[in-house]
Amino acid sequence: MSRSPDTLPGQHHYVAPSNEVPLRAVDAVDTEAEPRSLWGEAWHSLIRNPIFIIAGIMIAFILLVALLPGLFTDNDPKFCELRNSYGGPQAGHPFGFDQQGCDVYARVIHGARASVSVGVLTTIGVVLLGGAIGAIAGYFGGWFDSILSRVTDIFFAIPLVLGAIVVMQLFREHAGVVLLVSVMVVFGWTSIARIARSSVMSVKNAEFVTAATALGAGRTTNLVKHILPNAVAPVIVTATVNLGVYIVVEATLSFLGVGLPDSTVSWGVDISKAQSALRDRPTLLFYPAGALAITVLSFIMMGDAVRDVLDPKAKKR
Repeated sequence: MSRSPDTLPGQHHYVAPSNEVPLRAVDAVDTEAEPRSLWGEAWHSLIRNPIFIIAGIMIAFILLVALLPGLFTDNDPKFCELRNSYGGPQAGHPFGFDQQGCDVYARVIHGARASVSVGVLTTIGVVLLGGAIGAIAGYFGGWFDSILSRVTDIFFAIPLVLGAIVVMQLFREHAGVVLLVSVMVVFGWTSIARIARSSVMSVKNAEFVTAATALGAGRTTNLVKHILPNAVAPVIVTATVNLGVYIVVEATLSFLGVGLPDSTVSWGVDISKAQSALRDRPTLLFYPAGALAITVLSFIMMGDAVRDVLDPKAKKR
């Protein structure tokens, strides 16, 4: 026991021996370990997040179904026999048959390809178009920013579903995956552009960018090598969540009859066809709608997990 000169009379300061307060394992520093990059640290955190693991397994299974539907069924989704109309589950046909006598299970399995393809291709197009416009507007500023921001505001004022309905109705004879994806990209890039613009504006004045400029880096080099890698995280988070939204938009447009043509096997088309038998055969709606809900939920869960790692401030707001 010892008394510190800073203590008052009657008070004592106790100093425990060092062998009684050993260094905890969590406080130990591995001096030989390689420092992790931003993305390395993000991956290290993600693989320890159970939500990310569950969502990753679900998405991997959905992508497997979309890419290789033959692994899950040998039946042709377009082969229909009227004598099987509204038939119940049978051997090899666990979900029964629809009004036209088509195998519901085969259509649910094969329908994943069209629905997921629309979501993935739309997300890629939106990120490329919106990300480029937002990055240019945020980095160069001035009249670039003024013009591109006004264009963004114009498209932002048009709802995605409403704009897609009008255009798809005008070009209904050319309906297909390519047209639907193109229309959704044209009306859906604005949210990514706004996020990319604000993210680039917050990074371009950082000290490491100023240092790179002082060392002779040009504006294009700064944007591509230093700013975009550090500004892309919010874009990735938003794009991951929006992917599920685009799948829902495809199903909505197909349900309204202006999305993919009836000859295409997709969840939206099957949901549209099932509405005529909703009272008598509700399961015809349940199976494609359930597959759609599970897919959208998995991408939203993935987006939430990625957001918590790459954009922790958004979680606190």
